[in-house]
Amino acid sequence: MSGLPNCPSCGSEYTYEDRDLIVCSLCAHEWSLDAESTTNEETITDSNGNPLNDGDTVIVIKDLKVKGSSSAVKKGTKVKGIRLILNAKDGHDIDCKIDGFGAMKLKSEFVKKS
Repeated sequence: MSGLPNCPSCGSEYTYEDRDLIVCSLCAHEWSLDAESTTNEETITDSNGNPLNDGDTVIVIKDLKVKGSSSAVKKGTKVKGIRLILNAKDGHDIDCKIDGFGAMKLKSEFVKKS
C-alpha cells in the first residue's frame, strides 16, 4: 500500500507521485494534494448564485457577440444539456451546443438556470 489517494476522476487506486503532483495511471488525471480538498467543493454558479450541474438547461441573460461571426447569441436563448468545465483558465466554464451556432463555450456569469 502506497498510502496515496484514489483518483478523483475515475476512482482508480493505481496512482503515483510525480514531483508535487499525483497522477492516475489509468486516466492520466493529475492533481496536487493541496488542491484535493478544494476540487471536491468547487461549484459553478449562474448569474443569480444558483449552483449549476452537468445536463442543466440555462438561459442567456444578455446578447453575446460570437467571435468570427457577424451574428450574436440573443438574450433569452435557451441552452439545453450543458457540460461544466472545472478550473477553466479562460473563464469559459460551460461547454454547450447552441442551435444555429454549434459547439460553444460560455461564461456562467451570462446565464441563469431555468
